[in-house]
Amino acid sequence: MGDVLWTPPADVRERSRVGDYLRWLAEHRGLEFADYDALWQWSVTDLDAFWRSIWDYFEVVAHTPPTATLTDRTMPGTRWFPGATLNYAENVLRMPGRGDDDPVVIAHGQTRAPETLTAAQLREQVRRVAAGLRRLGVGEGDRVAAYAPNIPETYVLLLATASLGAIFSSCAPEFGTRSVTDRWQQIEPTVLVAVDGYRYGDKPVDRRAEVAAIRAALPSLRHTVAVPYLDAAGTPPEGALAWSELAAETDEPLAFTPVPVDHPLYVLYSSGTTGLPKPIVHGHGGILLEHLKMLALHHDLGPADRFFWFTTTGWMMWNFLVSGPAVGATIVLFDGNPGHPDLGALWRLAAETGTTYFGTSAPFLLACRKAGLVPKEIADLSALRGIGSTGAPLPAEGFTWVYETVGDRLQLQSLSGGTDVCTGFVGGVPLLPVHAGEITCRALGAKVEARSADGTPVIGQLGELVITEPMPSMPVGFWNDTDGSRYREAYFEVYPGVWRHGDWITVNERGGCVITGRSDATLNRGGVRLGTAEFYSVVEGLDEVVDSVVVHLEDDEGGAGELLLFVVLAEGLELDDALRKKVCRELRTALSPRHVPDEIHQVRAVPRTLSAKKLEVPVKKILTGTPVDHAAAKGALANPESLTAFAAFAQRRAGSDHATPA
Repeated sequence: MGDVLWTPPADVRERSRVGDYLRWLAEHRGLEFADYDALWQWSVTDLDAFWRSIWDYFEVVAHTPPTATLTDRTMPGTRWFPGATLNYAENVLRMPGRGDDDPVVIAHGQTRAPETLTAAQLREQVRRVAAGLRRLGVGEGDRVAAYAPNIPETYVLLLATASLGAIFSSCAPEFGTRSVTDRWQQIEPTVLVAVDGYRYGDKPVDRRAEVAAIRAALPSLRHTVAVPYLDAAGTPPEGALAWSELAAETDEPLAFTPVPVDHPLYVLYSSGTTGLPKPIVHGHGGILLEHLKMLALHHDLGPADRFFWFTTTGWMMWNFLVSGPAVGATIVLFDGNPGHPDLGALWRLAAETGTTYFGTSAPFLLACRKAGLVPKEIADLSALRGIGSTGAPLPAEGFTWVYETVGDRLQLQSLSGGTDVCTGFVGGVPLLPVHAGEITCRALGAKVEARSADGTPVIGQLGELVITEPMPSMPVGFWNDTDGSRYREAYFEVYPGVWRHGDWITVNERGGCVITGRSDATLNRGGVRLGTAEFYSVVEGLDEVVDSVVVHLEDDEGGAGELLLFVVLAEGLELDDALRKKVCRELRTALSPRHVPDEIHQVRAVPRTLSAKKLEVPVKKILTGTPVDHAAAKGALANPESLTAFAAFAQRRAGSDHATPA
């Protein structure tokens, strides 16, 4: 670990946005900081001064001013900028530094021709769609759901919904019916906007049957709006409006409903290990402040930039990407298969669109490396200044590959965060060098620490990732969690008053970070976290399957790793290839291709606690070599003998590539 691969230029403080912010702090606050560490320490110690400086430095547009920066520092329960009213969409559509004719959205995909929206065109489309939503009766607090890909319509819909004080939620159209309804039945949307299908590479994927099933499963819906995406000449299904009707000409002005800072902006979903996906509610002001800080001061984005992140609308990186215009950046949207016709596709897209910041996932970079790709030989990447990698830890060889084959002058930022905060809380910054295999720093305002088993902060050794001071983009709550119990249980149960994130992290002496995977049972596949609960509901919905347990074994090289599924079958049944195929087909259809396991094995029993909870983590420990006695407390198990089959399987597997448990 730790070879220096990039060093900030000598004049970095003159050229970067964080340098400008440091000058502003000196001039307006009388504060001088020798280095990034001093700035970070201040940002997580004097929360009041730091977050107020973000509000003032970025000149947040507010309708009423705040009476304070935060009410107190207790978690959960902190309230940010009480008394203030603002609107996220108004602040994004301000697009500082951009003229009416400047391009601010550049959209490419495999379903239709590229499209560019100027600042004026984006505002005009948001104005029309907001008026259309108002005609459908959408008002403050109503939910608008998008079953749509990463295309301009989805972005326009988010901004139009937010402008009204209504609440947005999106699912990518590769999500199966069950994944979607498990999310949206919780929030009861009144309007659904859906595409008819999409192309993934050269393969058309018709989603009309899924849309019909989703509509049938959501009794709260009053209106459905159809976006003719796969078939541009297609007609809306019965009882649905066309997108063109929603976005019809109107003389209604573009207006923004002022809402409190913690008014719900959108609902994102975690992949919880028990029950339905958690509906995480994010607020207008918290998201705005966090994204302004991160996009400008950490990613160094401004009006000269073209900002791309490969993401779907089902991942929080989409919500992060589309805040780009709030700092003046042009966003580049892409919908389709990143490996079609080959892994060079996104690099060629970067060249074609003049992308200056290229965001992707660690598995994508590692796949390019494995394929022997040299991006700088197939595309002109001279405009590229930054590369972002997230979704999974990027090992040292991934860093080295980027500097050898993409460019040696750009800054590679490996970052990690989550849906829960809709940002990266550890990442990069222009002021610090890049070390191979290491996340450069903890982000401003993010008091990230590693905690040992007894709860004490540790440096230079592995610990639980915790956040010990509140951040504005922590959720304003979970949907329908009136007493806040689900929210507290999710993050604050292990260490009272401290946010436990569920990752293992090492923070070194210089503040660099290495994350080594999930500390709970959430599956992390190709940069997308998958919950086990929705997985089980599909597998165990099959007549043949009585019980099941799934574990994800991470790849030390940073690849997709292995997803292993163990099933208990009905009396007298044996697992054969036909049943394996059936299980895979069901998972692919109901959830997504990422949920398809690499191997399926039959077991006699799934280990459970006395309160009947499945024990994924002990199974995973046993499969990675931990002795049974150390993997689980047998006294807490209803069926401790069930673990021995996995231990035997692990031993046989160590001796051969594919073993079958007893």
